[in-house]
Amino acid sequence: MIVEYLRYTVPADRADAFVAAYAAARDPLLDSGYCTVFDLCRCVEDPTRFILRLEWTSAEDHMKRFRGSDAFRRFFAHVRPFVDLIDEMRHYDRIMVARPG
Repeated sequence: MIVEYLRYTVPADRADAFVAAYAAARDPLLDSGYCTVFDLCRCVEDPTRFILRLEWTSAEDHMKRFRGSDAFRRFFAHVRPFVDLIDEMRHYDRIMVARPG
């Protein structure tokens, strides 16, 4: 598994449309079989800042299989208007997870 983080800065007047776009993009993303977790967060201190966290079955599944799929085209149709607002997009290997109990 690989974790991808995207940081966005979204102008206040586009924030509702941004959230709606990712709500609509959720189904093709998760139906692809390559994305196992989808998590969109908004910053409390600065509501123009968002972080999208995605868990993928592997980097290759994300970069090659998903991006070459019809699911990607359906997903991207929703989020395309916001690509220019990405501040950072990176993949990470999970090193440690801690949960209480």
